[in-house]
Amino acid sequence: MAPFESSTSPAGPSGQRVAIIGAGASGISAIKCCLDEGLLPVCFERTPAFGGLWRYTDIPVEGQGCVMKSTVINVSKEMMSYSDYPTPREFPVFMHNTQVLEYFKNYTEHFDLEKHIVYNTEVLWITKAENFPKYGQWKITTRDISSGEEKTDTFDYVIVCTGHHAEKHVPAFPGLEEFEGKVIHSHEYRKPQGFEDKRVLIVGIGNSGGDVAVELSRYSKQVFLSTRQGTWIFNRVSAMGLPLDMLLTTRFMTYLKDQFSFYLANMFVSWRLNKRIDHKLYSLQPRYGPLHQHPMVNDDMPNRIICGAVKVKTDVKRFTATGVEFVDGTAEDGIDVVVLATGYSFGFPFIDKEVIDVIDNEIDLYQNVFVPDLDRHTMAIIGCVQPFGAVCPVAEMQCRAAVRVFKVAVCPMAEMQCRTAIKVFKVAIWRQRGSFVDRLSPLSVSSVWSRVASGGDAVSTIGVQPFVAECPVVEMQSRAMSRVFTFQIMSTSKIDNNLDLYVGKFLTLKRKAFLPSAAEMRQAIRAQHAFNTQRYAPSRRHSIQVEIIPYMDQLAQLAGCSVQFGHLLLTDPLLAMKVFFGPFTPYQYRLYGPLVWSGAREAIQEQWKRTYAPLKTKTVPASQTRFWANVFRFVLIVTVVLFFRWPFALYLGVKQMVRKSFV
Repeated sequence: MAPFESSTSPAGPSGQRVAIIGAGASGISAIKCCLDEGLLPVCFERTPAFGGLWRYTDIPVEGQGCVMKSTVINVSKEMMSYSDYPTPREFPVFMHNTQVLEYFKNYTEHFDLEKHIVYNTEVLWITKAENFPKYGQWKITTRDISSGEEKTDTFDYVIVCTGHHAEKHVPAFPGLEEFEGKVIHSHEYRKPQGFEDKRVLIVGIGNSGGDVAVELSRYSKQVFLSTRQGTWIFNRVSAMGLPLDMLLTTRFMTYLKDQFSFYLANMFVSWRLNKRIDHKLYSLQPRYGPLHQHPMVNDDMPNRIICGAVKVKTDVKRFTATGVEFVDGTAEDGIDVVVLATGYSFGFPFIDKEVIDVIDNEIDLYQNVFVPDLDRHTMAIIGCVQPFGAVCPVAEMQCRAAVRVFKVAVCPMAEMQCRTAIKVFKVAIWRQRGSFVDRLSPLSVSSVWSRVASGGDAVSTIGVQPFVAECPVVEMQSRAMSRVFTFQIMSTSKIDNNLDLYVGKFLTLKRKAFLPSAAEMRQAIRAQHAFNTQRYAPSRRHSIQVEIIPYMDQLAQLAGCSVQFGHLLLTDPLLAMKVFFGPFTPYQYRLYGPLVWSGAREAIQEQWKRTYAPLKTKTVPASQTRFWANVFRFVLIVTVVLFFRWPFALYLGVKQMVRKSFV
């Protein structure tokens, strides 16, 4: 990897540099998205390697998330893949954390991303540069952890990929400071060694709390699992051994849920979950339905509860020197270890609070990505979202939307002026029949562009030219030129240096890359907060909860890669059916748009085969039971046909007799 050089001069293919903070699952996808759009990424990672929390370390690092040694991902491999790089066929359906990291390694090697990462470098401070109102640039101060050297540099864009699992959240429990046993956060838990024959209390029943409880229940003397609200438990594996998320997370299921009342959908899902275990009988059932809260994904928890290894308790009232009292009046004494699985607090202490601030785990971001009040939208927050599904494809889509927005955010003209200009311009084309020269040449684009940049009026520049010819070519020329004025015009000095580059780039951009006005974004943020408050149970982690399919579709509109179902149904109906009724895999967003992947169709067609592949580890002979089952089905079908044959024959006979009687 080339060392990071402090420079303010343009570099890379576009001369526009992007500072990416963090080289985890979100950070490496951000690097690739920047390269796809011709930007130069510089990714700062404070550890010696990429991978983020998926890179296991024995020693906990404050502010650095990490998985347990035994962690297996909760979503299937097809659902967590990046949109243009499926996981290998031979990888298991639910991967161990080492295999997830291997997938990230393959991804970075395939797209040659690692050379853009600067390791052992901590970002200390991010603030607006002096020219931010004009160019939207940022000043970033970094420190080399090895040498302690600090540098300050200027970047055109910033993508923050630190996620929301870094800073542990420790509630203030009465008496906890008096407890004489060991107290740790699930952030610090790695493996069960050292917990043998202990009486352990785990506070919190999220995925981390469930995983720790199940693992320690095989080694510890007794595990108590304290929960304030309870939880619903989902399996990884569904009927016939298929991945549950590939069956439930589909566009068709989302459509059905939207068509029926939310109450009925909740009833149906809770009925399905209670068919496996009675959540009330197991002291797990919360006050809210399964669609009102983020579920626990755990295949082993019911078994550990029914064998007595895990005992579910209510919320903690207070701690004593050697035990704990619960709010229902019960108590447990002789507790050796307390594990606080109480979640995380997210924040951005390295960003100027005038830019962005997090208050009580709530943050105001449009589409969970963009800061609404910036003059230039040249900053994106990635991964600050909690979907019902995989985070990797969501983070990738956030990055794709962000870099599209970046490419129109560097222009100083107000967005509303731009929108007004394009509307007036369209009216001028049709009413005044104004036209351009007989062909759209780079010279004509440059001349009009320079004239507008120097203060000329876009509409008058076009309208004063006489109409030459009424033909589709002229119309297309007008449409192409209108794309130039759709964007905020840059200052003359910057255009002079990068004229051909910006003209060429702007002609290829889409208006969908525009963000709404600050007021509209604020309104959308308030609406999202109100929706989350109404939909989900009161909890810190629900402040950034989203419905994955509608959310991804909204981001896809910004990125210009929405699935065009009408076109797809006409041109490839079989693929359209698989996209709508099949698993919601991220390859769908490579079928259309500016960055189409030629392998997307095949990836969708083969996704179930890749899912089955790691299960076929030996040749299984044909089952005699299956043979006789097929024979039975055949006999049954023949019987039904013969049974219904005589009424049909009788009908034909009567019909013939009636016809003869009239003759």
